[in-house]
Amino acid sequence: MSYEKVLQAKDVVIGTKQTVKALKLGTVNEVVVAKDADHKVIAKIVSAAEETMVPILYVDSMKKLGKACGIDVGAAAIAIIN
Repeated sequence: MSYEKVLQAKDVVIGTKQTVKALKLGTVNEVVVAKDADHKVIAKIVSAAEETMVPILYVDSMKKLGKACGIDVGAAAIAIIN
């Protein structure tokens, strides 16, 4: 379900650093996080999303999330931009 949302999104930010940056700027509509990502990697994103009250969607696989974004590597998290 969430992978379809990613595929339909017009603008996404891929990666942990870029997602945190976008959350701080206040331009994020939703955050999608892979459950199989290292907890240390996604902790900052989850914390920033909770602080800014941005909904967090969880998906099962980094590899599938990366593929949904059109990249050949896994993605721990992405942000769907307003």
